[in-house]
Amino acid sequence: MRIFLDANILFSAARADGAIRQLLDIAVATGHELWADAYVFEEARRNLAAKAAAGLPVLKAMAARMKIGDMLVSGTLPPDAAILPEKDRPVLAAAIHHHCDLLVTGDRTHFGPLYGKTIQGVSILSPAMLAEALLG
Repeated sequence: MRIFLDANILFSAARADGAIRQLLDIAVATGHELWADAYVFEEARRNLAAKAAAGLPVLKAMAARMKIGDMLVSGTLPPDAAILPEKDRPVLAAAIHHHCDLLVTGDRTHFGPLYGKTIQGVSILSPAMLAEALLG
């Protein structure tokens, strides 16, 4: 399975050796591909530099175990994705563009209404939903 990670997931995994990092380790160990794109990766890097710089080397190490696609210049989303703010639309568009099966995000405010839904082949999950899918 291809799993696209939102910036908040990358940030959480790089910042602390906790449940999110362990979940990503399990995903890789069980043969799943972790994906991001340059847009998401740069957002995670920028936030780590500002708030938790000690996590930058961890993020760099994570990058070696995942696929990071080019930043999508444009992408068309279906009407049910219109609820997303402009800044979050490239995340879903990139997951679709890179043919990912899942988009994992901790952003309940913006993506929460889409949790459990599949848009153009990409199922949107919370970290807990990913854990259930992997371990469950």
